[in-house]
Amino acid sequence: MEIDVADQLDQQLIQALQLDGRASFSRLAEVLGVSDQTVARRYRRLRSADRVRVVGVPPANHYGHGRWVLRLRCAPGAAPTVATALARRPDTAWVQIVSNGTEVQCITRARAAEESTELLLDRLPRTGRVLDVAAYSLLHTFYGSPGRIRLLDALPRANAQLLGSDPNITGADLPHCDPDDQRLLDVLATDGRIGLADLATATGWSVSTVRRRIDQLRATGALHFYTEFDLAYLGYTAETRLWAAVSPAQLEATGTALAAHPGIVFVAATSGTTNLTATLVCKDSHEIYRYLTNQVAALPAITHLETTPVLRTFKRLGHLLR
Repeated sequence: MEIDVADQLDQQLIQALQLDGRASFSRLAEVLGVSDQTVARRYRRLRSADRVRVVGVPPANHYGHGRWVLRLRCAPGAAPTVATALARRPDTAWVQIVSNGTEVQCITRARAAEESTELLLDRLPRTGRVLDVAAYSLLHTFYGSPGRIRLLDALPRANAQLLGSDPNITGADLPHCDPDDQRLLDVLATDGRIGLADLATATGWSVSTVRRRIDQLRATGALHFYTEFDLAYLGYTAETRLWAAVSPAQLEATGTALAAHPGIVFVAATSGTTNLTATLVCKDSHEIYRYLTNQVAALPAITHLETTPVLRTFKRLGHLLR
């Protein structure tokens, strides 16, 4: 069966949206060298086919109240039900079935101090079909832009530079969002390109207040716009999670080295016996093999490595569409 793969213009549009997810169609048209109508038509086609969605969410290192990676081992056949239940929750991201189809992995983010404990003790799916749960605290994010695939190079460099990008601000510098911001963030987590008038209706603010608050949150690093897209549509058919054990003395250097690899879209230090986790995106399984035997093999501080290939993604960063 022939696989549907993005043409050059679709690749350029997706890359441009990675750089600025809220750029107007006219701005995108200027960068891509096509008409506004062409950009709008392409985007709507991609969006309606669930190939692309822009979402606005706090960055990976924003919530200081507790971020966890969960690994749930399920009975045969139970993983899709468990993954679906987790994906419906507003505090989860990257809900995926991995390995042999009996393990669900996801990231949780608590927005308040009490939510972290409640999630782990009270809110996980209560079913005898979850055989085991392992929770790893995310201690430090080395690279966390899962909406941006650095391997994409469809846009000429000069064109890409016409679009700005969100500031790279560390977790220590990030401000806390006001409670009133949550209504705004909840809508943007579903559709990051929603119009200002619709956002004003959803929040009860004026259009000018919505515009000003979005600009403020972006400028301080508390809000990023990510482009979620179908990896296979861009030719990336292999995704895997890496779980590495590294000596504490070499953890910082190893995490920094992994973060520099273009195929890595997320890498963080965690609690647990495997104290470094990463997500790798490749064209195919042969490319994963070459990555492991070349780039990972060149990092001697890694004493143990587990790979869990991703079989199905139920949820990325944004809120699940109902």
